[in-house]
Amino acid sequence: MTESPESPATERLLARFTADLPAYVVALWAHGSLAMGDYQEGRSDLDLVAVVDTGRDGNGERALLAGVHRALMRDEPLARLLHCTYLSRSRLADADLDHFTWAHGEPFERPVTPVARQELLCRGRVLRGPSPASLLPPLGEGELAAFVRRDLREYWYPAAARAELWTQDIWVALGMVTLARAAVTLREGRLVTKGEALGELARMGAPAAVVEDVRALRYDRDPVPAAEPWRSRRGEAARAFVRAGIDHVLGDDGEATPGAAGPVRAV
Repeated sequence: MTESPESPATERLLARFTADLPAYVVALWAHGSLAMGDYQEGRSDLDLVAVVDTGRDGNGERALLAGVHRALMRDEPLARLLHCTYLSRSRLADADLDHFTWAHGEPFERPVTPVARQELLCRGRVLRGPSPASLLPPLGEGELAAFVRRDLREYWYPAAARAELWTQDIWVALGMVTLARAAVTLREGRLVTKGEALGELARMGAPAAVVEDVRALRYDRDPVPAAEPWRSRRGEAARAFVRAGIDHVLGDDGEATPGAAGPVRAV
């Protein structure tokens, strides 16, 4: 397990969480910025995936796992950023299946996407048990690219049509970064960090002032909140760039389809 000495509170949290999990959690891995690099303590999510023994994913086991998370949140400020999805050992292969998840302070169900799986397979950090490569099957040919295209077309393109969303920092920052990361993945077949995505945004011709705000939101200790009229102008510039960028990135794959965007989330 590779530790991050510059993030001591994170390491303490991970050590406690790993120790508190029951023995039927046979593997625990980190992906996202915690594994790929560019982790910002107190700002970045702690994206984890756990594997539980076959037959140990019933209601009783889920209640116990939720209790572990609630106890952690009472004691550890960073625990609000810790997200973990629990896969049954018998249901590892299908990226479309939903699994018990704790995130944003509550339990729900969601899949482990091809992006998350590729992060695990390439750079996953092992916190308990065997490595991701020893349990997760490799992605099928074209599976990662197909997921990235679908996410842009079905989630981000409709979101970029809703002007009211883009006055919020989270939509501006995540929308711009997601587009840039998707562009690299579709062009080169690799995943990049959020920090690397800022360089890609510049290469793509993104509005420099918007990119600077995105950089500040991620890296500045105390970023200055955007005030009107800049907040509205920034949102309009960001969503216009994202919408046009999706059209360009999708290219001949077909026109992006309109629809309703749900809560903003990373892929």
